[in-house]
Amino acid sequence: MNNLITKILILFFILTNNIIAEENTMIIELKDGDVKIELFEDVAPNHVQRIKQLAKEGKYDGVVFHRVINGFMAQTGDVKFGNSSNDEFDLRRAGMGGSNLPDLKEEFNNLPHERGTLSMARSQDPNSANSQFFICFKEASFLDRQYTVFGKVIEGMEFVDKIKKGDENNNGSVSDPDKIISFK
Repeated sequence: MNNLITKILILFFILTNNIIAEENTMIIELKDGDVKIELFEDVAPNHVQRIKQLAKEGKYDGVVFHRVINGFMAQTGDVKFGNSSNDEFDLRRAGMGGSNLPDLKEEFNNLPHERGTLSMARSQDPNSANSQFFICFKEASFLDRQYTVFGKVIEGMEFVDKIKKGDENNNGSVSDPDKIISFK
């Protein structure tokens, strides 16, 4: 009897962990392939909730990578001016907008900005993150504990590496940028 209860508890634990893992795993579809990301709800719960909400509403689908600096990061997520499939799309203003939701209070944590890290973009105000985020191409420790790390690429970083790079003389601004095809 105890053996049966032990097996049931182990099965329950495995199933529960798999469900939690799936809830915190999302896919960003890019032109070259799918990028699987793990979300860190335990250290950035409000930021993860925001990303999930906007993704579920389809707000990120069609959003361009408006600022991409070779050897540093690819920035996207302006659902107002950066969404190539909506009426307010304006590449010159991409990076200046966000969602219609309120800005988020910072959730700085001790996770490092390393290759594949997803972190929220913001203005000078630490509590101004809204919908924009960036993916690091390589380690950027100077950003640690100043921006909210909320996830990490666990598969498909080679596709992130293929995102069209921006003009180094223009702060990474990208003409004819790549975009998020879907974010689920």
